[in-house]
Amino acid sequence: MRRRGCKYPASPPVPGLRPHRVALCLGLLALLGGCSQPLLVFRGEAPAEVVAEAAPPEEPIVTGSISKRPARFGSDLGEEDWRRANAALGVALDPQGNGRPVKWDNPETGLRGSINPTSLPYVSNDLICRDFLASVIGPETSRFVRGTGCKPSGGAWELRKLRASKSA
Repeated sequence: MRRRGCKYPASPPVPGLRPHRVALCLGLLALLGGCSQPLLVFRGEAPAEVVAEAAPPEEPIVTGSISKRPARFGSDLGEEDWRRANAALGVALDPQGNGRPVKWDNPETGLRGSINPTSLPYVSNDLICRDFLASVIGPETSRFVRGTGCKPSGGAWELRKLRASKSA
């Protein structure tokens, strides 16, 4: 078989320049060059008055989510019922208290009940906690709710665990 030559002869090779070396050099340049900006910039401290002027005004922390409705003793308790029951809860669970039941009532709705601590105060995850048994008595129904209330030192009580017991 006869080979035919190309019309255009190949360019003569440059001495010492091989394609794999060129690719290796270009890769190293891209790797080492990366960005044209330095990664770390060290600057001297600015005067306090400049820093204060440059800082944007602080805005309140808002997540945009709807706040979770606090746990209650039942969905039939209105705002005023819960306010009264929560006040009784704070008195009943007070670690300095005598551990006796505290009653609450709302003559407008006919709901009433009591909060009875069932344990001594204890510390859990840096919170003061106390177990309780609450009763909610209405014109047509009544029920018991067992739970645990916890609060940070000097803070407000929050319901941690709630579970309904048998109705009376």
